[in-house]
Amino acid sequence: MRKFKLILALFFNVIVMQSQQYKVDTSYTIKSTYVKLIKKYPFITIPEIKANPDVKETFDLVYNKEQDRVLHFDAFINTKKKKNPAVIMIHGGGWRSGNKNQMQFLGAAIAAKGYSCFAIEYRLSLEAKYPTGVIDVKNAIKYIKENAVKLNVDPNKIAVLGCSSGGQMAALIGTTNNDPFFEDKNFKSRSSSKVHAIIDVDGVLAFKHPESSEGDMAAFWLGGKSVEIPENWKNASALSHTDKNTPPVLYICSSIPRFHAGRDDMIQILNKYKIYNEVQTIPDSPHSFWFYEPWFTQTISYSVRFLDTIFK
Repeated sequence: MRKFKLILALFFNVIVMQSQQYKVDTSYTIKSTYVKLIKKYPFITIPEIKANPDVKETFDLVYNKEQDRVLHFDAFINTKKKKNPAVIMIHGGGWRSGNKNQMQFLGAAIAAKGYSCFAIEYRLSLEAKYPTGVIDVKNAIKYIKENAVKLNVDPNKIAVLGCSSGGQMAALIGTTNNDPFFEDKNFKSRSSSKVHAIIDVDGVLAFKHPESSEGDMAAFWLGGKSVEIPENWKNASALSHTDKNTPPVLYICSSIPRFHAGRDDMIQILNKYKIYNEVQTIPDSPHSFWFYEPWFTQTISYSVRFLDTIFK
């Protein structure tokens, strides 16, 4: 049933996007990635998530509207308690593709463990360049805190979790708490965008680094190549902002080194300031491992254990 609901949601999302004025890249999907990976990993399956009576699911809630552009999020709320730690979820897709529906499985599974989870829509690079998407997610955090009572959220226990490019964004958001450069002065809220924990699932920590490889999708999002606009390449890297104020971090990593660029340098800084951090590497795993079993269950297990350690 959940697979059918996800397919229906993805279909509806495509129809809606086609009616909008901005361009949408639909190349990065769970299905298209499955077709690529199944050849090398014939044992993988799409997760089965059973409906949980304790988890209330609500889709396409509005958190911001600018002129004709409306931004939404999906909510997966554990209703057993009135105040849960919250997990802000950011999808991947090279800052250009993907959508919030890809985080539904993760959101439902983590919510079942006692959390309120929110999959965020943000503007991608075909519509708006860096740092717009980052600011969008920070606005969503403010909105969720502002509506904490209604959404069963403890505003002092907010984690941000992202996958791939979403992981890069999650790390950047967590290391730039209260940085005015990434704040929207026009977004009316009494709440801050501060988060208290980071889960980076295979997202780079530094764009210019001996372990990184300069990619066209990053250049497109950042507004130019590193030689053309080096300040963006540096400022968009979580490593550039890591300091004594950085919250605890969990890194969940594939077996592909380039997606961990800057991680070990970041850990050195975290350790210097005695900030809790974990690295969980899934052996022989591809990028996008979190979409499929058996890696999906591992991703949930690592995430919930870390969240419980920090918040419970």
